Amino acid sequence: MPVKAKELSYKQVQSIAKKGKDGLYPVGGEAGLSLQVKAPANTSWILRTVINGKRRYIGLGSFPTIPLSKAREVARELKQRIKLEGYDPVIDRKQQKSLAEKEQAKQVTFKQLAVEYVEKRSKEFKSEQQVRKLTAIMENYAYPILKSMMIRDIELSTIRKLLTQPTVIKRRNPDTGEMEEIKTTLWQGKNETANRLRIYLTHIFDAAIASGVYTELNPARWKGGLETILPAPQKVSKTQHRRAISVDEMPEFWAKLVQEDYTSARILQFGILTAARSNEMRGALWSEIDFNEKVWRLPAERMKGIGGKERPHDVPLSDAALEVLAAMPRENEYVFPNPKGVPYSSTQILNVGKKLGYDATVHGFRSTFKDWASQHKKYKHSEYSDHLSEVALSHVVGDSTRNAYARDPLIDERRPMMDEWAEYCQRRLNNVVKLQGAK
Repeated sequence: MPVKAKELSYKQVQSIAKKGKDGLYPVGGEAGLSLQVKAPANTSWILRTVINGKRRYIGLGSFPTIPLSKAREVARELKQRIKLEGYDPVIDRKQQKSLAEKEQAKQVTFKQLAVEYVEKRSKEFKSEQQVRKLTAIMENYAYPILKSMMIRDIELSTIRKLLTQPTVIKRRNPDTGEMEEIKTTLWQGKNETANRLRIYLTHIFDAAIASGVYTELNPARWKGGLETILPAPQKVSKTQHRRAISVDEMPEFWAKLVQEDYTSARILQFGILTAARSNEMRGALWSEIDFNEKVWRLPAERMKGIGGKERPHDVPLSDAALEVLAAMPRENEYVFPNPKGVPYSSTQILNVGKKLGYDATVHGFRSTFKDWASQHKKYKHSEYSDHLSEVALSHVVGDSTRNAYARDPLIDERRPMMDEWAEYCQRRLNNVVKLQGAK
């Protein structure tokens, strides 16, 4: 049998503590109870016992905060519980610590997780504009309601309240032509923005669930969640084609446009003549212009991805397009720099048309070009295949396999098409010139 430790008095225990010599000193009175001394002046109670065949050293508190008599009482009760219940205080403390850590982790606000999400996506997005849009959606619609809320307190009903918050939209009255303000909800009036916000929220809560911060079903989920209480996006917001002027209106618009003698108007002229996208025309560089071959050579990194992959895009330049370039001084790397030396914004280009009384977007002018190219009989120009006009617009043509091999820019075939398009745009202008010169 193991030797039973001598039962020490309070003064003896106090003396051991004062000496401060490191060690584990049995104090008797209850098997396994010892005083642990660690310099400097660090003493505590330890219960040495065996639980389920494993040696355990269980801390019972510091000395003299817990006196000798109390330490013996606690040790006795704990050993009784171990014997009767198989209780393991070491495992119990680990579990309690884990629960406490999880609970502490849940003390996170929505704003904290949203900021982390924006930072992560900022590294993934291809342009600053995408980052600005994400940040603006969060600041304008999410933060006012969710900013200070604990992530654990956000429910499906909270997200519904967020997506149906009151908002005001502006629409043109079809009868009077005047702009009107209409009170509606975010989901009804700005559904594209609202649905994009919902998707962002889904990502944030997915991350919260993965990290253990949120333990319920994703409250922003559509399937089995918001779909049961909100109308489907496709039923709320029908696809709206970007505003475009008709092919018949184009010559009249062009005649007005060329009278505008400022840079943003010239950008729009160049974009119409080349059927380019807004960011492509606004960011045109002199280094991309091949004057010898009369070709605008856009590198892959400046192009919208085709099937997820960017490709370079060559545009044959008509004489009219070259005239626009000739009117610009070569004092900057950009062909059309604003006064600060950087590209104009898309809004500034959009305002050119509005100033002339036309509510048309840059994308709308691309649609006008496509309509013109597909109606050779009506507009009396050469017949061009749908494939050729799609290449001119740098669109995906056919399936991915076909696109993988369709690398020929077809410059020679496209040049007559762009020349005829320029002639059509200038038709009214040319007629005016002819009339003025007529005898």
